[in-house]
Amino acid sequence: MTAYAFVNLTITNPDSFNAYRAQAGAALNKYGGAAMEVSKEAEVIEGGGAAPTVAVILTFPDRAAAKGWINDPDLASVHALREGSGTSQIILM
Repeated sequence: MTAYAFVNLTITNPDSFNAYRAQAGAALNKYGGAAMEVSKEAEVIEGGGAAPTVAVILTFPDRAAAKGWINDPDLASVHALREGSGTSQIILM
């Protein structure tokens, strides 16, 4: 069953984020993942906290693929670029 992940990114290091973006697609493709929607205009319409700089909805063939992507040691350097670009939170739905 298709799985989705919601990604919240607050970018403080644009250079690291640009390097991540250059590699993120190939990393997702390895597990059949894709960015379904990307927004730089996210806004909180209920609840507290600030909106992220970038909000992304990812799609994967299933939950196992999403977990494979995030836990793949061969992709650790790609995830490190994202982590080094600011704060991030990824929620598997």
